[in-house]
Formats: sequence, C-alpha cells, structure tokens
Amino acid sequence: MLNPGYPEFWVLLSFLLFVGVLIWKGVPGLIGQALDKRANTIRAELDEARRLREEAQQLLADYQRKTREAEDEAKSIVEAAKREAERLAAETRQSLTEQIERRTKTAEEKIARAEAQALADVRAAAVDLAVKASEAVLKTKLAGEAGVSLVDSAIRDLKGKLN
Repeated sequence: MLNPGYPEFWVLLSFLLFVGVLIWKGVPGLIGQALDKRANTIRAELDEARRLREEAQQLLADYQRKTREAEDEAKSIVEAAKREAERLAAETRQSLTEQIERRTKTAEEKIARAEAQALADVRAAAVDLAVKASEAVLKTKLAGEAGVSLVDSAIRDLKGKLN
C-alpha cells in the first residue's frame, strides 16, 4: 500500500511526526486551555451583558414609572388649576354682583336724595311764590284799618301757635 518511494508516504510520515511532537509538547492541552479561557471570557461577557440588560430593563421600568407619576402629577396640577380658576371666577362673579348691587343702591339713594331735594326746592319756591302772591293780594285788597286789624290778629294767632 504505502511505499516509501511515494511522496504521499513521506507526507503522511511528516504529518504523524508533527502531530506526535504537538502531543508531546502538550499543544492539545494548551489549545483546550485557550478554548476554555475563551469560553469563560465569552460566558463572563454574556453574564455581564445579561446583567446590563437587567439593569437597563430596571432603569426603563423606573423611567416609565416616573413618567407615569409625572403625568399623574401634571394632571393633578392641571385639575387643581382648573378648580382654582373656577373658584376665582365664581368669587369674581360674586364680587362683581355685590359691587353692582352696592353701586345700584348708592345710585338709588342719590336719586332719592335728589328727588327729595328737588321736591323741597319746589315746595320752597311754591311757598315763596304763594307768599308773594298773598302779599300782592293783601296789599291790593286790605288797605287801611282792615289790614292792620288782620295783621294784629295773625300775630296774636302766631304767638299762640308758637308757644
């Protein structure tokens, strides 16, 4: 089969000798150790990646929770602002209504005082006019002795009415 004269024989012999030297020097053990070391490194990297992934998921969950809390807080702030605005609007409406009522009452009082003053002025003017008219009538109709006795009688009556 194999003849030492064939090149394949020498290639096979060289190969077997090479493999024998590698085994004698412990190369398969070194290769196994290197592969084990590489496997351990890969395993450590996978564990680190898994740990980082879990941390990332935890951070994501925290951020999502914080986002929900922030949204809830923002909603509550908006609701509180709406309630405050409605309360202020109601207070403003009530204040405005009270102010209008006060001003209306003040205006009505001023109108009533003005009417009373105008009525008093009209009465005073009417009395003055009546006195002047009476004076003119009396001057023309009661001249002489009859006028003097009438004035004396009115003065006596006036003294009785004043006391």
